[in-house]
Amino acid sequence: MAVRIYTTPSCVYCNKAKQYFRENKISFTEYNVANDMRRAEEMVKKSGQMGVPVVDVNGRIIVGFNQPEIERALHR
Repeated sequence: MAVRIYTTPSCVYCNKAKQYFRENKISFTEYNVANDMRRAEEMVKKSGQMGVPVVDVNGRIIVGFNQPEIERALHR
């Protein structure tokens, strides 16, 4: 399973999402879009959004820390 999260350092919901993944022992790759413009462009292309977090679970894009949607995507 591939989980990617696009974040910024000051984003409260990004930190909540990362905490959720850590507490549930779900490995993820984090991209800091504040420092990586290529990843920021990738995030906008995937989500159509500038806001973070953007969570990509096996290609399913979830904007924001929407725990029920994340859990549905993880259990597919």
